[in-house]
Amino acid sequence: MLQMMKMIFFMFFIGNMIFVSKYKHLMIVLLSLEYLVLSIFIFLLVFLMYYNCDMYMLMVFLVFSVCEGVLGLSVLVSMIRSHGNDYFQSFNLLN
Repeated sequence: MLQMMKMIFFMFFIGNMIFVSKYKHLMIVLLSLEYLVLSIFIFLLVFLMYYNCDMYMLMVFLVFSVCEGVLGLSVLVSMIRSHGNDYFQSFNLLN
């Protein structure tokens, strides 16, 4: 159990490091956010299985994570259509 928690914490830490360091491309930021959601999902799965709880919370979490992913992809598509790429430095909020 302790090794599993260490692995999940490592996954979460690596996802945060990628999220902080790769801030120029929106696609990489969205992928790192999905990686963070995956690590939180695995943590919840292990936690709920360890305490023999119901898994309904996982279903709600998956629904919200899918909605977050779809919203991120729609922002990416609209940004690529309006600016031509996914670079943050070419994105001007005043336009």
